[in-house]
Amino acid sequence: MAERRVGAILLMIFLLPTLAPTTAAEWDEDNWLWNIIGPERLEHGDEFGCHGYEGIDVNEEQWVIEACRNYVMGFTNASRWGANPISFGLPNGEISDLVITTLMENNFSIIGDLTEFELEDIQVFSRTTTLEKNQVEMEFLTNVAKDELLSVYWIAKWHDVKIREDKDAITLLESQNVWYTTWGEWYSHKYSSKNIYSYTKEITDDNSTDDFSRIHIKNNFSNENGWQVPGTVFIEWNGSNPSSWIDSVNLEANEKILRNGYRYADGGAYLTLSPGQEIILEFIGTAPQLLITPQLTFNGLHHSVTIVGHHVTDLHQWSSDFHDSQLRFTWLIERPAAIKMNWILPIIAVSVLVATPAIIKNLVRRDQDSQNH
Repeated sequence: MAERRVGAILLMIFLLPTLAPTTAAEWDEDNWLWNIIGPERLEHGDEFGCHGYEGIDVNEEQWVIEACRNYVMGFTNASRWGANPISFGLPNGEISDLVITTLMENNFSIIGDLTEFELEDIQVFSRTTTLEKNQVEMEFLTNVAKDELLSVYWIAKWHDVKIREDKDAITLLESQNVWYTTWGEWYSHKYSSKNIYSYTKEITDDNSTDDFSRIHIKNNFSNENGWQVPGTVFIEWNGSNPSSWIDSVNLEANEKILRNGYRYADGGAYLTLSPGQEIILEFIGTAPQLLITPQLTFNGLHHSVTIVGHHVTDLHQWSSDFHDSQLRFTWLIERPAAIKMNWILPIIAVSVLVATPAIIKNLVRRDQDSQNH
């Protein structure tokens, strides 16, 4: 009998740490941001934005906006195009004017993605559907307007529940004629495209019987946040095609990742240039007049797609199922809360350990007395 009671006491000692509550204090760091996964995702073409601090309401605590920006910048660039985070994930419902002002003060240009308002100075993206298994609304993936950005929600963990991705939805997205991009890349590309201009130089070659002309096309985009994202235009002209595209490379029709180059299409050609880049179109004889139209979508693709990872506290867990995927992700990074043990636990454990010998001695004596009587 005494042995059973002693065993029960020892079992309680070992169970105390699991039965007692833990408390969140200070903040942890996700070392995957700078270790292996983060650099791989950055090279892949993903974007790192912000989603605040875990468990903190941005409407009540605006300090998390700047703190989250500094947290991300301390470990990674926001994109292959620039260092500063420009995308911020907001909770559903109304957002105070103070939140918007603080976001702008910290150079955030994009917010999303359940907000139901429009702003003049900040781009607002709205979610369409989720990538969660059995929750995808397939019609949102197939009925997309031309030049639209399709923003698809993704979260890998909800409390203690692991979320599974919908493989059929991923297969569908990867088979479509679309541009795989991110919030910040799409947004900056739009403004970069509006800053591509041309000017003409007539040239006479003394060593040739033919005169030829050169049209210079340059991207004059200048971005305050430092993102040097290429822009795309569609160029139209009358007459023969250029005899050469100097300082430009040919793109294929199935290229879905943003890069510089040109591609002939019906009626003209698509051209993508980085800020500050200049190329030359060379024509035999007099140069034709060019019509240059800025494009919302890269390489003449139908529309754009990004997967938006929300509340990303563990980049490895959020990205582990997408190592081989062509899709590009906008990761909204949330600094995780650190979990520490409640200090009452060691006190209780020590008290129990000190008292245990006396309790055991008393139980043994009582059992012996009971047997003698």
